[in-house]
Amino acid sequence: MKAKLTENYIKTHHENVAFHCPQIANSPKQAIKQLEEIIATYPKDKWHLIGSSLGGYFSTYFSEKYQLPAVLVNPAVMPYSLLADYIGEQTNPYTGEVYQVSSEHMSDLKRLEQQEIDQKNYQVMVQTGDEVLDYRQAVQKYAQSQLIVQEGGDHSFLNFEKMLPNIVNFLQLT
Repeated sequence: MKAKLTENYIKTHHENVAFHCPQIANSPKQAIKQLEEIIATYPKDKWHLIGSSLGGYFSTYFSEKYQLPAVLVNPAVMPYSLLADYIGEQTNPYTGEVYQVSSEHMSDLKRLEQQEIDQKNYQVMVQTGDEVLDYRQAVQKYAQSQLIVQEGGDHSFLNFEKMLPNIVNFLQLT
């Protein structure tokens, strides 16, 4: 839903900006490879990242690798810990695809972790009512970033569409 809202907003208000939101692979290694291939299609200085949940974790990886601005929405900070309880067969709720989560996936996620981050590259938006992730982990990790903490809400980030002008401003798309 957030991707569709963002795509529509950008098409309406910034038609000169190309928007990419692929359905990424379920394996962290495959997802990173897939995203690397997409990034390779345009110069690195033309990319701006928006990532939610695990997408926020991946966006942090790419932001640090290429020094790109990133907006993170209720980002996962240590997904290898959170997802360890989901090892085994899973079903993608959006595509219906059945796939396996393995302990190797947790190791792959751990290897992507960015200990040192360039805080100025991030706008981080969290809602305290996130039922999936502990928002305090993001607040701690991104404490020196442009941090927006909203009381209540949930993991989907309620009223996300109201944040789009702020996101566009941070990414300097105007």
